[in-house]
Amino acid sequence: MKIPFSPPYIDDDVKREVLDALDSGWITSGPKVLALEKLVAAQTGLSHVACCNSATSGLMLLLHWYGVTRGDEVIIPAYTYAATALVVMHLGATPVMVDSGDDFNIDINKIKERITSRTKAIIPVDIAGWPCDYQQLIDLVNSPAVKNQFAPTSDNQRKLGRILILSDAAHSLGAVYLNTPIGAWGDFSVFSFHAVKNVTTAEGGAMCINLPQDEFNHAEVYRTFKLWSLNGQTKDALSKTNGAGWRYDIVYPGFKMNMPDICAAIGLAQLRKYPILMLPERKRVAQAYANGFGNYSWALLPPTSDDLRESSYHVYPLRIKDISEAQRDTMIERITEAGVSVNVHFQPLPMLTVFRERGYRIVDYPVAFSCYATEISLPIYPQLDQDKIDYIINAVVRAYESL
Repeated sequence: MKIPFSPPYIDDDVKREVLDALDSGWITSGPKVLALEKLVAAQTGLSHVACCNSATSGLMLLLHWYGVTRGDEVIIPAYTYAATALVVMHLGATPVMVDSGDDFNIDINKIKERITSRTKAIIPVDIAGWPCDYQQLIDLVNSPAVKNQFAPTSDNQRKLGRILILSDAAHSLGAVYLNTPIGAWGDFSVFSFHAVKNVTTAEGGAMCINLPQDEFNHAEVYRTFKLWSLNGQTKDALSKTNGAGWRYDIVYPGFKMNMPDICAAIGLAQLRKYPILMLPERKRVAQAYANGFGNYSWALLPPTSDDLRESSYHVYPLRIKDISEAQRDTMIERITEAGVSVNVHFQPLPMLTVFRERGYRIVDYPVAFSCYATEISLPIYPQLDQDKIDYIINAVVRAYESL
């Protein structure tokens, strides 16, 4: 049996939506993107969401809007994908890494000691779709000691008056914290619609606006993001086609980060059925894994729900108790030989050349390394039936027993 790791969910509804975009003659940013933005906003309980061409672009654009630049610091987890750090570096700022907790997410108790007067933002990451403890983080950035340390250097920083919470929610569309959807907890949250995500547009992302409304007009912020993501151009192609006139201006040195309609069509069809079909099916697979591995003392199951939150079930990060990194790699080889494609989420950033050469050391992040060294990401997606799930579980068990 051959089981891929994360194939896209493409059904007849997706094909019809894409064909509708093709038949319309409109494939760049247009009505499908606007519809997708409104649907994401509706499902997260927000008034404004702006789509872009990737979550990476969204994170960088939001930090840029907040005035993050050279000399600034942004706190991030050491255990995340490289993009979380690269967006900070692209703006000339410094990523300040913090170790993980046992749930893979950033250890909020360790953040305070890394805050300085140069700290402008914190980027919590919902690893595998498991929400961070956002209320604890909100309490931290609003505490008098931390607010008094904040040194604003831009208009938006002065208006907010504290460290920005920019949620890297690339994994957590559909997750819930304190009965509120992820997307409505950080000042901004960014979802990823990359090909392997729960909802995909092949490539794409969405920027969720959740700033304090007494200080910021969300409609104006949304318009700014749409403007800046299209080279700072005052009219897009759709508005010109709809009679707004051909003449435009460039009023900001912006970026090319817009999402095209041909991509938005895929996500639009998926997102319509995500809460009622695709997300419950991912939960079904996660529960089947929990049942299958529950009787093995060596299998450390990932958190999926507690009194505060519920995961989006994006990744199933199974950890193996008391094994080495090399033994984990051997298990992966044997699971792969059985026809099951698995992965690892993630290599902690200090292990990667670009960060290691800049002085980050993995020994400073022991929990992140332990999570990484013992973790195997198992396939989790709606197309997995019970026979395939049983086959995956058996492949993992056989791989462990063969060590």
